[in-house]
Amino acid sequence: MIQIRRASEKDIPRLHTLLGQVLQIHADIRPDIFIPGTTKYTDEELQAMVRDDANPIYIAVDELDVCEGYAFCQLREQPFSNNMVPFRSLFIDDLCVDEKTRGQHVGERLFDYVKEEAKRLGCYEVQLNVWEGNTAAAKFYEKMGMKTMERRMEYILT
Repeated sequence: MIQIRRASEKDIPRLHTLLGQVLQIHADIRPDIFIPGTTKYTDEELQAMVRDDANPIYIAVDELDVCEGYAFCQLREQPFSNNMVPFRSLFIDDLCVDEKTRGQHVGERLFDYVKEEAKRLGCYEVQLNVWEGNTAAAKFYEKMGMKTMERRMEYILT
């Protein structure tokens, strides 16, 4: 039985484990950018983040209260310029389900929870980025009803 709740300090070791799984996926796709075996956040940064209401971290926990997945979120105010309608977005900066739990609908439950929280917070939309080459994640987000909003491109100078 999966429950969704806000992350707390006791969840930090498990968050590091899951962040490491995501890092490895990204490092496999883009070894020119990501460094395997490193950490995205320090314990101190995660301690501050779990208390930050503007950047909530939602976690999916099992019946033993073990974190099986997370969604690091950020409340964002639009527009980026004067020619855009003002609105609020909930941006998913990072979403992960433990590799051992994937395929058990944990990600769907977590994503649905994030959508409901976004509505409760008065958001117009939920946004996220997905790395090119992360086809499993892109398929999952499309299955959840997400559509491509814009495309970010790069030219690597070598």
